[in-house]
Amino acid sequence: MLHLIPTPLAENALHTIAPYLHPIIAEIKIWCVEDIRTARRFLKSINKSIDIDTLTFYIVNKDTPVDVQQLTAHFNANQIVGLMSEAGCAAVADPGSDVVALAQKCNVQVVPHLGPNSILMALMGSGFNGQKFTFHGYLPIKNPDRKLAIKKLETESIANNCTQLFIETPYRNNQMLEEIISTCHASTKICIAMHLTGQDELIKTKTVAEWKKTTIDLHKKPVVFVLMG
Repeated sequence: MLHLIPTPLAENALHTIAPYLHPIIAEIKIWCVEDIRTARRFLKSINKSIDIDTLTFYIVNKDTPVDVQQLTAHFNANQIVGLMSEAGCAAVADPGSDVVALAQKCNVQVVPHLGPNSILMALMGSGFNGQKFTFHGYLPIKNPDRKLAIKKLETESIANNCTQLFIETPYRNNQMLEEIISTCHASTKICIAMHLTGQDELIKTKTVAEWKKTTIDLHKKPVVFVLMG
């Protein structure tokens, strides 16, 4: 069995993890995680009696591929494995989806558990079309590719009535907003969903023209950008 375990999006937001998950988490001895230190801290916050030293951790991130041989052995031995993202729902915009693909190939029961998800929460709070939407992950870093990508998303949004969602590395958020403002039509709507579930959470929708008149600092804050042409 493979349990897909959600984790908080912000510090001091353990309340966003459903209580029914606590005993399930405490029983799992084999974990696939993006970062072991973060995972250990989360597990201890769930249950201080968890003996971290008895657990087996496998790192799965963009730089470390799935250990197919070891995980297949665990699955074949009918052992329970847990998968957690660094923040939010496991396997959504997350390299852990490779673990799920392996579990499916091994005919293992996959049990997804819901929790906070910044993409869906940003969409819900934007007021944009929730029937048709696309998440694009990270856009190109440098111009002209970045500007072209933003313009393409706006064009597709207008043509297909489709909500467009994307993210940026937190220390480049301010530059991203500036790029959006300088690229998009004045009437295009942009929702900024910042530090969701955190104490300074902000979900604000304005037109590009309105954002031009607004002072906001997104530096080093987790942000989902939502665009509707």
